[in-house]
Amino acid sequence: MRKLIASTFVSLDGIMQAPGGPEEDPTGGFAFGGWTFNYWDEVMDISASGFDAKGRELLLGRRTYEIFEAYWPYQPADDPVAKTLNAVKKHVVSRTLKKLQWHNSTLLQGDAATAIIALKAQAGPDLQIIGSGNLIQTLHAESLIDEYNVWTFPVVLGQGKRLFGENAKPCALHLVHSQTSSTGVVMSRYVPAGEIRPGSFASEEPSELELARRKKMAKGIW
Repeated sequence: MRKLIASTFVSLDGIMQAPGGPEEDPTGGFAFGGWTFNYWDEVMDISASGFDAKGRELLLGRRTYEIFEAYWPYQPADDPVAKTLNAVKKHVVSRTLKKLQWHNSTLLQGDAATAIIALKAQAGPDLQIIGSGNLIQTLHAESLIDEYNVWTFPVVLGQGKRLFGENAKPCALHLVHSQTSSTGVVMSRYVPAGEIRPGSFASEEPSELELARRKKMAKGIW
């Protein structure tokens, strides 16, 4: 079974809306479109995190598909990202779209989770979600996402569409890899790690490790 990978840019407070430009997604009066612009450096390899979908097939929600369809087909033919995105197979989840104009795009019919379970079972390259916040939340709730690439930018936006909202399904994640750019962007890769396992530092007979932690907390170190 092929993997389903979700990649997204988020602010420190979890906002993922309109990272690329002011006109990308102004819904809800969002005024900070393009908030990632001033943080790019040579360390930030979009291909390594699947943001160019190289070697994969794209899975997109309606809003992200419309943004991409209006932009990437009209970029120069020698743009490597445009070349890849325009060529790869694209699967689009939408209840309202009836026709897709972007080359090599297919509309998924019926229940999204059911359609994607079937899609994952097919032979082919891994599936890559870019953006598509509503779709990520739907598939997260069904435990269908196998990997999360989250790039956290050092900005607080205050309002906008969030990667995970108040009703997100609780779960634990395991950090597989992390790297920081020269501009402070933390690029992290996570995989699901089962249920959350709460604990307590208030045991009657604390271990040496717990005592050490308490001392650090008391000194303001941790």
